Amino acid sequence: MTDPDPGPHSRYSRYSRPRPGRPGRPGRPVRRPDSVVDRRTLLHAALGATAVAVLGGALTADTSRQRPGPSGVLRVATGEPTAFYEAFGRLLTAELETAYPRLSCRVRTTAGSLANIELLRDRRADLALVLTDTALAAQGTELFPRPVPLRAIGRVYETYLQFVVRADSPVREVSDLAGHTVSLGATGSGAAVLGERILHAAGLTPGADVPVLHLPLADAADAMRVGSIDALIVAGGVPLPTLSDLDDGPGLRFLPLAGLLPRLGGRAGLAGSGLEKVSLPQGAYRSAGGVATIGVSNLLVCRPDLPRAVAEALTRLLVLRATALVPGNAVGIQFLDVGSLIGTGGIALHDGAAEAYRALHG
Repeated sequence: MTDPDPGPHSRYSRYSRPRPGRPGRPGRPVRRPDSVVDRRTLLHAALGATAVAVLGGALTADTSRQRPGPSGVLRVATGEPTAFYEAFGRLLTAELETAYPRLSCRVRTTAGSLANIELLRDRRADLALVLTDTALAAQGTELFPRPVPLRAIGRVYETYLQFVVRADSPVREVSDLAGHTVSLGATGSGAAVLGERILHAAGLTPGADVPVLHLPLADAADAMRVGSIDALIVAGGVPLPTLSDLDDGPGLRFLPLAGLLPRLGGRAGLAGSGLEKVSLPQGAYRSAGGVATIGVSNLLVCRPDLPRAVAEALTRLLVLRATALVPGNAVGIQFLDVGSLIGTGGIALHDGAAEAYRALHG
C-alpha cells in the first residue's frame, strides 16, 4: 500500500472535548443527558469481563515476536472534517497504530460515502466508511453502472438522518418544502443521494419543486444561519456539534422522516437496505427528542485484495477495543455493538474478517 496524501493529522477530534464558545460566549460542555444510557457502559456489558480477558490474549499474540502483525501504510477514507466518520476514523487509526506499531495509518477526509467508494475503486484508499445503502448501490446501479467490488470488515455503527429547518420556519413535514431551498449535503456524500430519494418519496422533484444545493455541512450551517437556505439534511451521530450550535441560535426543528421509509427500500428491499425507523434521543438537541427519523447502518469496507492479515487485525480490534472507538459525546444506540458487527447485509465479509470472527466467537 502506498500513501499519496501524507501529512500531519491531529489524532484528537472535536468530539472528545467541549466545544469552544463563539465570540463573547464561554465554552460549553457537550450535552450528555442523564436520561441516555452511556454507550461505553453498554458495550462493556455486551463484551463481558470474561470475553475481554480471553480475546485480549488473541490480540496480544498478534503483536508478539512470533506474530508481529501487519505492517505498511493503511489509507482510510472517512468524511467531512469534524463529522462522525472523521472522528471514528481517527479513533480507529490511533488504536491500530498502538496495537500494531509497524502499521502506519493515513486518515483522508472526504465528502462521504460515494467519494469513499470511488477512492477504493481507484486504489487511492485501502479502507473506507460508507453507508450500507450506498455500498449496495455500488454493486451496480445508476450511481455505479460498473459495479465496484467491496468486502466488509464489519457493520460499525448506525447514523441518524437529520433533516432540519429553522425553528421559526412554517415547514413541518418534508412535503412542505416545495419552493424552499434545501442543501442535500456535499456532492459525493451518501446523504446527498438519500436526500434526493426522500424528496421524491415526499412527492417533490429536486430542482423543480425544490431548489437544491450541495453544500458541505459547515457551509450549509452558515447559509441556514443567515437565511439563504431553508433546510439541510445530514447523516451522522447525535448530537452533531454543528447542529447543536444552530440549535442554540437561531434554533432548529427536526422533520419526521420515518413515514417515508416504505418508499425508500430500493432494489434490495427495505430489510436489506440498512434503513430503519429510529427516534432521536431525548436531550440530544433542545426539541428533537422522540422525533421519528431514519437510521442508516454504516460499514467499514475495503477491496477484496486487502491483505488477509490486515483484515484480521482490523476485525480483532473492532471487537476488543469497541469502547475506545466511540467519540466522547455520542448518545443513543448508534455505535458498534459486537453482536451486530457481522450484520453487513448484501456486502460479503472479507475472508480475513470472517476468519477472525470465527476464531473469536466460534
